[in-house]
Amino acid sequence: MSLLAQKNPEAPAGSHSDSAAAFVPDQSRAERKTSYAVDDFAVPGGREEAWRFTPVDRLSALFHVAPTQTDKVTVDIQAPAEVTTSLVDPKAAGVLVPADRVAAVAWAGEAKATLVSIPAEAELAEPVRITITATDLARVNGHLVIDAGHHSKATVVLTHRGSAECAANVEIKVGDGAELTFVTVQEWDDDAHHVTQNDALIGRDARLRHIAVTLGGKVVRVSTNARYSGPGGSFEGLGVYFADAGQHQEHRLFVDHEAPHCHSNVEYKGALQGDTAHTVWVGDVLIRASAEGTDTYELNRNLVLTEGGRADSIPNLEIETGEIVGAGHASATGRFDDEQLFYLQARGIPEDVARRLVVRGFFASIVARIGVPEVSDHLMEVIDAELGAVPGIGAIEDVA
Repeated sequence: MSLLAQKNPEAPAGSHSDSAAAFVPDQSRAERKTSYAVDDFAVPGGREEAWRFTPVDRLSALFHVAPTQTDKVTVDIQAPAEVTTSLVDPKAAGVLVPADRVAAVAWAGEAKATLVSIPAEAELAEPVRITITATDLARVNGHLVIDAGHHSKATVVLTHRGSAECAANVEIKVGDGAELTFVTVQEWDDDAHHVTQNDALIGRDARLRHIAVTLGGKVVRVSTNARYSGPGGSFEGLGVYFADAGQHQEHRLFVDHEAPHCHSNVEYKGALQGDTAHTVWVGDVLIRASAEGTDTYELNRNLVLTEGGRADSIPNLEIETGEIVGAGHASATGRFDDEQLFYLQARGIPEDVARRLVVRGFFASIVARIGVPEVSDHLMEVIDAELGAVPGIGAIEDVA
């Protein structure tokens, strides 16, 4: 909904097939197919590189075009007076081209996009708040465009709540010299399915901080793609997620360095508890031959709190030029740090409370950088509530 009112059809989109029995993934992230046409993407079967971690059998409704059930969806937009909203042609922004079938379905299912315009040189004192609430597993097709004018400074918070089958596209255009913080919060009910593509175009000497917070939903998949329209741009991709039993939370990032002298830093942290809880993080960074002077790093950390959970973490780095400042990645998945627990217990803190403090500290480095107190405080409240269901973790108030 707007926020205001293959050459071989048997082969996965964007793959090379040597036989009917084997698929060879693209050799470079840059080779992935993009198209506005739904039929250019086959219905995923789960063997494709882009879908092999995703429970595609639960997402069948999102692979086919269907209208938004507007009677079951409410949208609330609160913005400072300087900000304007309007309905526009979906191709007007020119930032996003669908990179998978669900994104193409969302595009086909919505005739207009909602444009949120932040004027050039404006400095917003309050965030733009957009809240989407759905009921009864309502079908939602979303298309949101954020246009931050040159040398503006703003924060936009997009929150999803309720019960929905949601296919959505988000385009973010950051003008030259602008600074934008974009926060997307997935706080769906336990039965919701949400697949979204977020694409950002970062201008010359502009800064974008993209923050993904996933706390709810049966299956949530957030794909974030960032590229640069001029030198000096900076992208910071931050993420926090907490998966319970039966939940699948997936975050995919692609940072495309083509312009020279740009910077990117990606840091995602997640926790899992309960049987069959599953998280996936895939971070792709491409430094093209023209991107001299690039400085990039990506980091993913996962904390497994109980038996039965699974965290997949895959950082990928492609470098086509040696003339860079730096490039690296790191990934780790583990349980509680015994040394941290020992340190706290040695100072008289009970083990169950020490475990809660360790988890809070694990998330703190990212939560503190969100920069929106209402989001940060609420996030920690939800994390505390989630930790209350973990055996052996007590309330911080239990400390004498």
